[in-house]
Amino acid sequence: MFSRLREDLASVRERDPAARSTFEVLTCYPGVHALMFHRLAHGAWRRQWFWLGRFISHVSRFFTGIEIHPGAVIGRRVFIDHGMGVVIGETAEIGDDCTIYQAVTLGGTSLYRGTKRHPTLGKGVVVGAGAKVLGGFTVGDGAKIGSNAVVVKPVPAGATAVGNPARIIDAERDAEREQKAEQMGFSAYGVTRDMDDPVSKALHGLLDHAVDTDRRLQAIVARLEASGVRLEDAAASADDFDANRLSRMVD
Repeated sequence: MFSRLREDLASVRERDPAARSTFEVLTCYPGVHALMFHRLAHGAWRRQWFWLGRFISHVSRFFTGIEIHPGAVIGRRVFIDHGMGVVIGETAEIGDDCTIYQAVTLGGTSLYRGTKRHPTLGKGVVVGAGAKVLGGFTVGDGAKIGSNAVVVKPVPAGATAVGNPARIIDAERDAEREQKAEQMGFSAYGVTRDMDDPVSKALHGLLDHAVDTDRRLQAIVARLEASGVRLEDAAASADDFDANRLSRMVD
């Protein structure tokens, strides 16, 4: 137990620049206290001392503001930063080296007792403040959950999920969108990046369509040139896209 505690203290000092000493972390960090209480509660739960486990969990919530069901399985070097309002359900599993911020919920969507109702976090997962991860699925190793995201589907390893409902960020597609927007002289992301505003969604759709159209045109031009059709004299007609007008509409 003391070796786990030393690991916890070292991981907090490594990940939190505000931590000035090991003694400060030990005495002033509710996330560390909650994990200490949980190990006692989980030990009682595994021995089928269910009331005692729940009572220790209840006391822990009173002192730390963090509610961890004694049945939850938590790995090594987990860091619950600030922690107020964190709720971790009975069948939740948290892998080693995860970081969980305040107001996070690892909740369940099923009412059937004995089933896997809460999520499993792989190793090194980061869950941002206010995020809700709901259901008995897996969040892969190294994944990141954005602040205030609502995740109801599995997240692949190394991926980033943002929004409500959460979507998986496609780095390649997002890069294409940014490149096309710069070509147009307009940046939709400057106002609504990674948000669920209807205007943002509409602009994403327009940019995706523009990227796809460019690909098709390039394929047609390549086919024509391969067939011997000369396109040197075909002047590129300037489109009448008014980037400034679109920017004013979004603002």
